[in-house]
Amino acid sequence: QVAIKKMMIQEEMCEELAVNEIVVMRDNRNPNIVTYLDSYLVGAEVWLAMEFMDGGTLFDVLRAVYLEEGQIGAVCRE
Repeated sequence: QVAIKKMMIQEEMCEELAVNEIVVMRDNRNPNIVTYLDSYLVGAEVWLAMEFMDGGTLFDVLRAVYLEEGQIGAVCRE
């Protein structure tokens, strides 16, 4: 299973941001960050194929769980 992130390329700035995100994900591997697999240009979208992480988005998790300041620090450190 993989996750696909779809990014619309409507303006030159969006294209530059997409390329920067691909380069950063490709060149920086870390066991605590989802693994970038590949990218594809599909019409006016860039599709990023990434490791699938069950459980929803990080935003969803952070909204559902209360973290103490020390726990937040530990997550940020990792």
